[in-house]
Amino acid sequence: MAELATIARPYAEALFRVAKSGNDSVKLAAWTELVSEMAQVAAHPDVVALAHNPKVSTALAAEAFLSVLKSPVTPEAKNFIETLAGYKRLAALPEIATQFLSLKNADAGASDAEIFSAFALSPAQLNEVTAALEKKFNRKLYPHVTIDAALIGGVRVVVGDQVLDTSVRAKLQQMHHALTA
Repeated sequence: MAELATIARPYAEALFRVAKSGNDSVKLAAWTELVSEMAQVAAHPDVVALAHNPKVSTALAAEAFLSVLKSPVTPEAKNFIETLAGYKRLAALPEIATQFLSLKNADAGASDAEIFSAFALSPAQLNEVTAALEKKFNRKLYPHVTIDAALIGGVRVVVGDQVLDTSVRAKLQQMHHALTA
């Protein structure tokens, strides 16, 4: 997927520059929401099929894509989608969105935190875990929780390329390696 990441990078950077223009935080938030929605729409199998159908013109593909979006579409967003459709790159939108969010987080000095938990976390527990993780990683974190019963207990946290695994499964694996070594 490095190729897709390479293709998506200039588009994500251009979108981020447009979203940041004028230092308007409301505009950046609106673009973030729109980019996330576009990525979800682009990942839908019907949209992927439409985008790869050689019988569908690029103008029709762009028009169909824009009609599915619920968020208001700015002229810049319309031009962006038409450009992607013209180069047959609508399928790159999920990766573009990922890179856009990474640029936004880096600009704000924050990161996404994937928290894998054996059990559902209450809002109070999530706030407590997030506060502890923010101290550990020394930055603002945006948590995304996924339930993974295979962990048995505890949590596994992924922030960028760093992993903090305090799950029971990880401790059992460490004990297994120590006993068999």
